[in-house]
Amino acid sequence: MSQPRFLYFDLGKVLLHFDHGQMCRQLAELAGVSTEEVRSLIFDGELMRSIEVGEIDQEELHRLFCVATNSEPQLAEFLHAISSIFSLNVDIVPIVTQLVAARQPIGILSNTFQAHWDYVSQGRYGMIPTLFDVCVLSHEVHAVKPERAIYETAARLAGYEPSEIFFVDDRPENVAGAREAGFESMLYTDVPQFDADLRKHGFRFNY
Repeated sequence: MSQPRFLYFDLGKVLLHFDHGQMCRQLAELAGVSTEEVRSLIFDGELMRSIEVGEIDQEELHRLFCVATNSEPQLAEFLHAISSIFSLNVDIVPIVTQLVAARQPIGILSNTFQAHWDYVSQGRYGMIPTLFDVCVLSHEVHAVKPERAIYETAARLAGYEPSEIFFVDDRPENVAGAREAGFESMLYTDVPQFDADLRKHGFRFNY
């Protein structure tokens, strides 16, 4: 099996852990409503996709939240409540740093939105985005995984053919979408399995 030339990581549940339940609880406390009401507002319709695809910016999201919950939190409070849900996947850091040391080009390919990206990329987690050559973010490219368009954009921005790209994601539908777009792709479960799959595909690094 030949070695792919570029490696894309998913962000959430691969590089970083996150908890949507925590987000809903924090927003509910901020607005004085139930967690179930917040969860329904964000996840039961098309709102999350609209945020992640960049159709709604964070100011408009704040306004919609205030109207829906009949509350008036400050924008900064709202953004903190919606975003302070991440923690570093410490176990994967040695693999990332050793890939960089081996001069392996790497990138991030993520369904995310501005508030979350600002929170994780402004110094809280030192390797994000500084160690990555390319960051393909759904709200910036106006497409989400597993839509084919985001993988095509990711290949173009990386500067490689789809068949030269390897992608790791924790969601089976995103792995399937990447494969349909021509990427080599694997489902992330844990670091030992990830390490084994990288070596199987020809990656060489001192981990």
